[in-house]
Amino acid sequence: MALYVKDDRARQLAETLAIMLGASKSDVVLAALQEKIDREAKPVSLLEKVQKFWAEHPLPPATGEVADEAFFDDLSGEYERE
Repeated sequence: MALYVKDDRARQLAETLAIMLGASKSDVVLAALQEKIDREAKPVSLLEKVQKFWAEHPLPPATGEVADEAFFDDLSGEYERE
């Protein structure tokens, strides 16, 4: 059975992605649908999402600098130097 997409925007998006990937519109639609099904079938907990985010984007190492009141006053231009 054929799938006919009546929405011009959906058809244009499929065509654009197909051109970008060098694939057919059918392959692009199939891949998108399968990806969505896979994501919905295996829900990820918030904890897992946060852990993945921090693994991909770790904090920089500590500098040893102290962010005290004088530091923030200097940043805002309110620090009066003697």
